[in-house]
Amino acid sequence: MKTIKIGGVPEHFNLAWYLTLKNGEYKEEGINLRWKDYFGGTGAMNKALREGEIDIAVILTEGIIKDIIDGNPSRIVQTFVQSPLIWGIHVANDSKYNTIDQLRGTKAAISRYGSGSHLMAYINAENNEWNLDEDMNFQVIKNLDGAVEGLTNGDADYFMWEKFTTKPIVDDGVFRRIGNCPTPWPCFVIAVREAFLDTNLEDVKTILNIINDTTQEFKQIPSIDKTIANRYDQKLEDVQEWLSLTEWSQNLIDENTINTIQDKLFNLDIIPKKIDYKQLVKQIN
Repeated sequence: MKTIKIGGVPEHFNLAWYLTLKNGEYKEEGINLRWKDYFGGTGAMNKALREGEIDIAVILTEGIIKDIIDGNPSRIVQTFVQSPLIWGIHVANDSKYNTIDQLRGTKAAISRYGSGSHLMAYINAENNEWNLDEDMNFQVIKNLDGAVEGLTNGDADYFMWEKFTTKPIVDDGVFRRIGNCPTPWPCFVIAVREAFLDTNLEDVKTILNIINDTTQEFKQIPSIDKTIANRYDQKLEDVQEWLSLTEWSQNLIDENTINTIQDKLFNLDIIPKKIDYKQLVKQIN
């Protein structure tokens, strides 16, 4: 039995991984797949890939592209979620801010530099024609719990995180959501350390085949909406809306999409250069 380590955010997007692990589908193929939740999101997973703490990551597209360009020795092997991620823009419930434009020049809470919450703050700023040099300030808060503390204490003014994940915090009256900012591209990809991929290619293919069989049929799983609502403390109507908006993928991200993302990140000065498609992805199926 070969042990393989994989990481992802503890969110409803990744329920398919939990289901296939629970069913023992990887063990049937001789693979002991060990899942680790990363509450710190993409920045934490990039660090784990670099340090060999995990072999595979289910990770935000823009975040892994930036980190590969910055030297992360990993490759994208597949798109996992094709649809955009809808980032909610949140303030503390008693905040004086009520519109996105009022947040210009205030302090954004981010999980860490290079994380999705950091990169999307720039996307939101550009969407609203802010000055990227003068209007952007950040406070590192590590994770969602840190954001609750940071916004409540006034250490930061707003926080961007996936809309449906933060919805229970909004419903509880801790955050107010004052807007949304969808990613202009597919939101999650599967990335693998190059050194691991070179010596374990067939195992990676097996893992992808198993997860893809589940995601293809995910929405047809009986009572999947109730399962998600119970497991992730979501309202059933919110889960049903999320399912209607979310599309999984079983294909490699295409070159045009990669180029679009790199153009956007480069124009925002988030990456220092653009690199060839084949340096970011590896076709394995």
